[in-house]
Amino acid sequence: MAKAAPSAPSAPSAPSAPSPEPAAPTVGEVKAVTSADHITGTGTVTLVEYSDFQCPFCQRFHDTMKQVMSEYKGKVRWVYRHFPLSFHPFGQSAANASECASEQGKFWEYADKLFENQSAFSDDNFKTWAGEIGLNKSKFESCYTAKKYDKVVRDDQASGSAAGVDGTPATIILGTDGSKQLIPGALPFDQVKPLIDAAL
Repeated sequence: MAKAAPSAPSAPSAPSAPSPEPAAPTVGEVKAVTSADHITGTGTVTLVEYSDFQCPFCQRFHDTMKQVMSEYKGKVRWVYRHFPLSFHPFGQSAANASECASEQGKFWEYADKLFENQSAFSDDNFKTWAGEIGLNKSKFESCYTAKKYDKVVRDDQASGSAAGVDGTPATIILGTDGSKQLIPGALPFDQVKPLIDAAL
């Protein structure tokens, strides 16, 4: 899991009695899912993922989420929100590019393209990939150059911070009973599955 920022080292403390198993990460206020979100799938359980297109752990987890959507078709919906980390030079730009693709109805296809080509990020390549998936390249370039969706990306990130997200990927499972559980990091499918099963 890529962290937003390193924390300061804590001061040494005196030995103490063994502590119990750590509790599950606390989830704060989760912004309501609306039609403005990027949503794929339908179902009673919602997975809200905060991710960064330049994060290698997110790239790995993207494949896990695609497996989730295949295995839980009709039971789960996937919501993608942006959480670009400051030390990834193209994190914000890639997020903005994906929003420009979304403007033409191809967010998920462009997201796949970004994760498939994560090691080749550049302004020129973002534009090239837009053409490769059939976007109106001129419209895309105008949107991307204007950084049209930078505020949308920042708002996503702020909502993630409010929910307790401090690194990527971070996925919040919203259960049928109103429960909220955070999946911290790029867990493999076999570890994500029981968490989803418990939320159904």
